[in-house]
Amino acid sequence: QVQLQESGPGLVKPSQTLSLTCTVSGGSITTGIYYWSWIRQPPGEELEWIGAIFATGTTTYAPSLMSRTSISRNTSKNQFTLQLGSVTPEDTAVYYCARHVGPYRSGTSLLRGQGTQVTVSS
Repeated sequence: QVQLQESGPGLVKPSQTLSLTCTVSGGSITTGIYYWSWIRQPPGEELEWIGAIFATGTTTYAPSLMSRTSISRNTSKNQFTLQLGSVTPEDTAVYYCARHVGPYRSGTSLLRGQGTQVTVSS
């Protein structure tokens, strides 16, 4: 079955760029109708969708984060990557990569990784 696994540094300094990679096994990120998304959950808050990349390579981002977000992929490794620039402590969260059908809304059925804690602090 399809599995997703996040990797990347757990601590990032303010103003730097957060970079996380999602490795997908059991299925290709270049086929199907799925959203391959990055989602985060700050402490005490709900899940927040960040953006996604499609099988075609097209990307879409949350308007509130679009100016400092980039999602790309490495098809030879079946991976997709999140870069979030100019981070502040408000970007501290558990970050998940996920697969879903259709735009993300609260309650959308997600196939996601276990998540990785990212803390923004000097």
